[in-house]
Amino acid sequence: MDETLFANIDWQEIAQATLDTLLMLGGSLAASVLLGLPLGVLLFLTGRRQLLEQRAVHLTLSFLVNVLRSVPFIILLIVMIPFTVTLVGTSLGVAGAIPPLVIGTAPFFARLVETSLREVDRGILEACQAMGATTRQVVTGALLPEALPGIVAGITVTAIALVSYTAMAGVIGAGGLGDLAVRFGYQRFQTDVMVVTVALLLVLVQVLQMVGDRIVARVSRR
Repeated sequence: MDETLFANIDWQEIAQATLDTLLMLGGSLAASVLLGLPLGVLLFLTGRRQLLEQRAVHLTLSFLVNVLRSVPFIILLIVMIPFTVTLVGTSLGVAGAIPPLVIGTAPFFARLVETSLREVDRGILEACQAMGATTRQVVTGALLPEALPGIVAGITVTAIALVSYTAMAGVIGAGGLGDLAVRFGYQRFQTDVMVVTVALLLVLVQVLQMVGDRIVARVSRR
């Protein structure tokens, strides 16, 4: 029965594709957080009535973030091929997928960080300033700890978005479950391959959401 249902499935290839997807997800998520977190903090601090209010800087950063967020990811994948080849030596495989994944999601995460920081009670920041705290002390001692639940939730949302982006990256030969779905499920009409890859992606999204929700619950101050 299993042989009939999954006649076209190469489980070893499925396992390798799953590993590739996890590697793309882990590498691009880490880089997106490392780039997006300071960018989001800077967007917040340079905004109106904030600690480092700089209208020109804020407008410039906002414009760049909005431009990168507005480009459809499938187009970004293609446009970035020359840059990706220059940066990592290839546009294929896991290494070739990570640069466009990071460029596509870091600005998105930065906006989530900025939104979380805006929700912090302004009275806490004013109290820190009144006690003579520097901007760095305010950010690390009050701003980020208070916004931590929202930031963790933003990381979860970004990770889930990256799952769909890794699937799209399969179109240009990035590997992973998306690549299998395109090459076998779509181009060769192997429905069983499509079903398995979609099921694995759904499981991955559910796991990410559950883990993220648990971490948010732990760091929330109630």
